[in-house]
Amino acid sequence: MGRIEDRFKALRERGETALVTFVTAGDPDLATTEQVVLELERAGADLIELGVPFSDPMADGPTIQLSSDRALSSGTTLPGILAMVARIREQSQVPIVLMGYFNPIFIYGAERFAADAAAAGVDGLLVVDLPPEEAAELKGATDLRGIDLIFLLTPTSDSSRIEAVSRLGSGFIYYVSVNGVTGARSELADTLAARVTEVRAALSLPLVVGFGISDPSQAAKVAEVADGVVVGSALVKLFENYRGAELLQLLGGSVSALKQGMRACSAG
Repeated sequence: MGRIEDRFKALRERGETALVTFVTAGDPDLATTEQVVLELERAGADLIELGVPFSDPMADGPTIQLSSDRALSSGTTLPGILAMVARIREQSQVPIVLMGYFNPIFIYGAERFAADAAAAGVDGLLVVDLPPEEAAELKGATDLRGIDLIFLLTPTSDSSRIEAVSRLGSGFIYYVSVNGVTGARSELADTLAARVTEVRAALSLPLVVGFGISDPSQAAKVAEVADGVVVGSALVKLFENYRGAELLQLLGGSVSALKQGMRACSAG
């Protein structure tokens, strides 16, 4: 049993929903990201998604696009991210998922990447532009090393896609709550709860919901029907204007408020 499965099992036993936080690795630099991951965990994040910066992040809105640009400008590379994860593992066992696009992995080499990621302590991999029917090579490499390969579902996913993702994925399934790119939104879709409930019933893996969730109230609403809630753009936005201790304080406060809101929902 890996760290991701262990974490969801422990949360289920406590009657809690997972808070999954997303930040871009290397924004503004990898030394800061290392501190940020530890602060997110301290504040209540159950799993950490680290975005791998890419020059053409087609699934991301302006906030994460700018974050990716800042990370690339600071010289962030995939080997550098793996070295940072290895340093984090000296202090923390929080589950870490790398989220990004296939091109950097393809250039690195799927087999070599899976071996190096496992050695560094990466727990999961979510490749947003790699559908399950095209993932055989990478899945073979990650399965061999015990890395969970996580797939996406969307509001338009039909029963055959849900079945394929349930059969081929591991760790958890990521449900994209809206049609469109990442980004904080003022309100959730009226149909989200019903659709998440329907999809979740067809899966054996935990269902985690992301895209557009930005505050404790929204996170609590999603926590009522999902196994996990992802908050990304609302946190990444803070990197535009803050640095150092002030950034860490604001991130910690935001994550603590999100987790408290979700726990209050579970208690109710």
